[in-house]
Amino acid sequence: MSPVPEDQRWLVALDVDGTIMQESGVIADAVTEEIERVAAAGHQVVIATGRSESTTLPVVQRLGIAPEFLVCANGAVVLAREPDAPVGYVREHVETFDPSEVLGTIRGALERASFAVEDEEGLYRFSGSLPDGALGAASIRTPFEELLRLEATRVVVISPEHEVEDFLEVVEQMGLRKVSYNVGWTAWLDIAPDGVNKATGLTRVRDELDIPAERVLVAGDGRNDIEMFQWAVAGGGVAVAMGQAPEDVRAAANATTASDTADGLARALGRHFPA
Repeated sequence: MSPVPEDQRWLVALDVDGTIMQESGVIADAVTEEIERVAAAGHQVVIATGRSESTTLPVVQRLGIAPEFLVCANGAVVLAREPDAPVGYVREHVETFDPSEVLGTIRGALERASFAVEDEEGLYRFSGSLPDGALGAASIRTPFEELLRLEATRVVVISPEHEVEDFLEVVEQMGLRKVSYNVGWTAWLDIAPDGVNKATGLTRVRDELDIPAERVLVAGDGRNDIEMFQWAVAGGGVAVAMGQAPEDVRAAANATTASDTADGLARALGRHFPA
């Protein structure tokens, strides 16, 4: 693939879990090679993930790329590359909110759930019982009442006793809005600052990079990718849903590919950015 002129470069925003990385933690060689190839051709590859900063940076290192921007915590944190910074990135924008109201509302309906609050440093403070490594980042057990006094980039609620669809129904009945759902080993709810999602983070990135909306490609597999898909499609870009994505996620996309375990991302990049 020959280097593209600056006025033909695309913004390529990629989710991590279930898109770049399989559930097992494997990143297929074919996926790494395609991401490297597209980045080397001059396109702006950006990571757009629900992960915190601390769990996103190791993925970037594994991929062997140096994106200009990283969108973390479902859009609440935008990092800009700064080679002289200790971790190679600085926080360009952080959105936080007071989690007390939403935590109180959810606890009233789900008393046996576990709760975690993530701060802008990517540290989780949690109340309840969580399996080892469930949050994938540094965490401190904290009394629930103390969680109410924190500033959050994200609230996580995990309710093992619920099936996913039942959990979604409970959340709907609570009247919560501006939430995005990630489904892993159990019913898992992410709550971001009001009006903040991957699309809002990527809007900042696209404006910084001065790339037109019609030259945006995003790829993902989860319900926290729906706003990102809608944003890309509305601008005339491409939204690629992974093969294993839920039906409502696929419905928000305008392109599909194979599953993460079948190198779906590599196939999509090869198709949209042929060598």
